[in-house]
Amino acid sequence: MTTTLKTKVGRATGSAEARRLRSEDHIPAIIYGHGMTPVSITVERRELRAALSGPAGVNTILELHVDDKKYPAIVKDLQRDPVKRTVSHIDFLLVNPDEKIRVHVPLHLSGEAKAVNQAGGRVDPAVDHLDLFTTPNQMPSEVRIDVTNLQPGQVIHLHEVALPAGCSAAGDPDMPVVVAAIGKGATGRP
Repeated sequence: MTTTLKTKVGRATGSAEARRLRSEDHIPAIIYGHGMTPVSITVERRELRAALSGPAGVNTILELHVDDKKYPAIVKDLQRDPVKRTVSHIDFLLVNPDEKIRVHVPLHLSGEAKAVNQAGGRVDPAVDHLDLFTTPNQMPSEVRIDVTNLQPGQVIHLHEVALPAGCSAAGDPDMPVVVAAIGKGATGRP
């Protein structure tokens, strides 16, 4: 699903201009990719929030309206103010719907690992997101791992994670993704 985002072209560059834009609730941005000359644009903060508030979050495929042209793009980088946590700049990457790209997808755990809980342990995700290679049309909004059958001391590695169709993992296949940790002195008895 594509979300439309209107932009304005022809903004002046520089720190002072960027601060002025942000004070008017506009966010400085740039769009680039696929041999295109980078274009400096601005987006309204409210429209950006609405566009990225869907289930895919920052992995939403956006249809950017730049002058009289439309570009399919995703958010490549989102810079935030270190104190206010508001978005201060965005990089948009042009995408081809059939070309694989690397994306960060949030990792969520589901279920309750009863064996781990009974042993006095806990289940911890070793990472909060996974890097995946996928096409924009097959980009998942999240990767969910069921930990119901996890045993004390067990580790789920990247190569053991069931990924959505059309996705492949980027990174070390032996990277720990979920760990069932048992604390010192845990007896396993309630």
